[in-house]
Amino acid sequence: MYRNYCRINVVTFLMTLLFLASNGFAEEPSAAADRLTLQEAVEIALSHHPTLMAARGALQVQQALVGEARSNYFPQLNLQGNYTRATANTAPSVQSSQALSQTGQTLNQALTTAPSNTSFNNYAATLNLQQRIFDFGKTVADVESARETMQSSGLSEMDFRQTVAVNVKVAYFGLLQARRLVQVQEETVRQNKEHLDQTRGFFQAGTRTRYDVTTAEVNLTNAQLNLINAQNAETVARVTLANAMGVPDRPIGELEDLLSFQKFEISEDQAIQEALANRPDLLSLTAQRRAADATIRSARRSYFPVLSGIADYTWRGQDYPLVWNWDVGLSLTFPLFSGYLTQSQVAAAESNRIVADANEEVLRQNVILQVHQVFANLKDAGERVQTSEIVVRQAEENLDLANGRFQAGVGTTVEQTDAQVLLTNAKTSQVQALYDYRVAEAQLQKAMGRKD
Repeated sequence: MYRNYCRINVVTFLMTLLFLASNGFAEEPSAAADRLTLQEAVEIALSHHPTLMAARGALQVQQALVGEARSNYFPQLNLQGNYTRATANTAPSVQSSQALSQTGQTLNQALTTAPSNTSFNNYAATLNLQQRIFDFGKTVADVESARETMQSSGLSEMDFRQTVAVNVKVAYFGLLQARRLVQVQEETVRQNKEHLDQTRGFFQAGTRTRYDVTTAEVNLTNAQLNLINAQNAETVARVTLANAMGVPDRPIGELEDLLSFQKFEISEDQAIQEALANRPDLLSLTAQRRAADATIRSARRSYFPVLSGIADYTWRGQDYPLVWNWDVGLSLTFPLFSGYLTQSQVAAAESNRIVADANEEVLRQNVILQVHQVFANLKDAGERVQTSEIVVRQAEENLDLANGRFQAGVGTTVEQTDAQVLLTNAKTSQVQALYDYRVAEAQLQKAMGRKD
């Protein structure tokens, strides 16, 4: 019995090991699973962001409206049934005096004959088929207008995609910037701690005053406060990235380090030409203008008649079985007067065309302005990146000299403090310039209409 018990425990142990091996110890996520690349962040946003879900819904509405406009190409089949119960009284006819004398009735008796109170059941069912044959191109114009509007919605959805993507990129770079600044402040705290330890040692040796120790302590405290602020900014940037991705509860782990400088090669004129040719929001307004043209044609076609084919098959009677009949024919509907409805519809369509033209021109000018502004920001940030690299090297050399002078006893605490502040500011400016450049690059690509 003991042997069987041991055998059971061994089997259970082996099965447990196999289960853990097959699941890969999934309860402990690997470091690679926590790493989030920029492309992954963009793909998550394009799949989950509610703005895009709303844009896709609007596109589906326009697709349905195209089907609604095309419905006039197809026959319309309707089945109608009704039941009534009614009397069939008729007004008495006035007979000639000779007929009245023959029946022995007077004229007054004939006019006052009481109607019958008998009622009857009436059953009816009609199967109606209608097919529009010719309407002078009104249906064609309606379908074209709906299609252009659908294309406009599709381009708007693409513009929303690009906006979501660039927002994710900006937030991604913002989190990288915040983490870089945390590293800068951590390095500043470390250097201030080292300086405080040195100053205390010199004070105990009698080569430095209490003022130097107090100054070093104050500098360390300020550096720690700046570190707290940087860590708080990193927390906000992390939440901002998750929100830009459309998944606010998603944890953000390690990021792809993209805060590096690589010059974006394109001329300003090329950027403007590409923007005017590819911007989805501008192309969307162009489609809206074409839709307005088609709407004008459709409204004007309402002045003309509509020729349709009709066919009916009916069952009718006062009792079952009902009597059937059929008819086939043509129907020509000519609008004579609609209370100025058609005239108002044409005027509204023409006014919408004017609005579409104006909106397209306004956006075209704004696109050119936006490219100019973003291109200038990109150029400015690139120059600041290159300059900040020189400033950081100079500030590091200056701090090394200040530390050497302080350790040799010829430098002051003020010199060392100033050198440390200059280095911290230089590194902060360098991180800011790198962030500004990557953001300007992403915004320029968005302004040019490039896909994510």
